[in-house]
Amino acid sequence: MALSKLEKRTRIRMRIRKKISGTAEKPRLAVFRSNKQIYAQVIDDLNKVTLLAASSKEKDISVQAGIKKTEQAKLVGKSLAVKCKEKGIENVVFDRSGYKYHGRVKSLADAAREGGLKF
Repeated sequence: MALSKLEKRTRIRMRIRKKISGTAEKPRLAVFRSNKQIYAQVIDDLNKVTLLAASSKEKDISVQAGIKKTEQAKLVGKSLAVKCKEKGIENVVFDRSGYKYHGRVKSLADAAREGGLKF
């Protein structure tokens, strides 16, 4: 029986999550992509705490009408990098959550790297 798109992504996501985990020194940068928005969280898996988050629903990003979703993802990545710098986080582990590494996910990761995050 063929798997649905969501079931395939869930399997890939679980395969990735077995291998990577975030710590207080090197937290996990998890990405969630919906049809219209993109969200990113920096998570400490050992203490089960979300350290900070950024999304395309934030005021400074959502106010800009008419920009493409990849541009939104770049803004989210830059915003996340700034927030991480304020908290003193420089190194993260990137968790693409089963999405292919291109398009919005790639632009978010590239913008976070440009902002000073290392992964």
